[in-house]
Amino acid sequence: MKFVLLPAGEFFMGSDTSVETLARSYPQYERKRFEELSDEAPVHKVKITHAFYMEQHEVTVGQFRRFLDASGYMPESEADGSGGYGYNPDYDPAKSLRGDAFEGRNIRYSWRDPGFAQGDDHPVVNVTWNDAVAMCKWLTVTEGKKYRLPTEAEWEYAARAGTRTQYYTGDDPQSLLAAANVFDTDAAKNWSRWQSYALPGSDGFAFTAPVGSFAPNAFGLYDMHGNAWEWTADWHDDRYYANSPVADPQGPESGSVRVRRGGSWHTWSFYARSSYRNWNAPSTRYTLVGMRLVREAD
Repeated sequence: MKFVLLPAGEFFMGSDTSVETLARSYPQYERKRFEELSDEAPVHKVKITHAFYMEQHEVTVGQFRRFLDASGYMPESEADGSGGYGYNPDYDPAKSLRGDAFEGRNIRYSWRDPGFAQGDDHPVVNVTWNDAVAMCKWLTVTEGKKYRLPTEAEWEYAARAGTRTQYYTGDDPQSLLAAANVFDTDAAKNWSRWQSYALPGSDGFAFTAPVGSFAPNAFGLYDMHGNAWEWTADWHDDRYYANSPVADPQGPESGSVRVRRGGSWHTWSFYARSSYRNWNAPSTRYTLVGMRLVREAD
């Protein structure tokens, strides 16, 4: 695993972009999507008071396999016998909660097989928040250095890398094509009903891409937009930003769902913005969700 040392610093977290501005930037989206972003506000200053190491790439299939082989840990998709989610072009959309070719939990799917081909250099998906924490704990014990998931504030600080635009590439969604594996014409071939939301252009990948395939941000981090959603340490609360401490916020003390950030290979560009927040239960395993680790500096 390669890590990048990120300096202590401060930034403005969240978004105050108006509904009207978003509607002009994303004309193919329904207005209600821009009105459902209250958890991105208010914009607030955050100070990251200590330098920390962040993984340069998302955890890969090969790295996760080596963790399992060395530790004996059994990921939840296999341990509970219910499997994960998978892409199945023959699946009846009427049976899917999403209404598309993602098949619900099935023992045939796991981190080993999300329904599409992956190499060892692709980001691991179908891993739960609990799986990610288990990997951090094992690395901590094995190496004697503290590994953990990033806080939500650390994640956005790392993703923005000094920017205040929608993406670290700017405000134009088209700018993502050189920096992110998101839902574009390649992916849309498999989901015809969502074609109007596809980013015009091709990034060369219909599913996950090898990590580091696109341009990094100013911190030298790859795939902070797209490829795989990344678990963070924080519980989610729509109102947390209004009361968030300035220095090193850790998120709410309790909750029912954990925050994931960054978007994936199947994510529409609007939902891959630096400020966008999504969440799932800690036991969720899905074809779009992976992880990126932090190692605390000495």
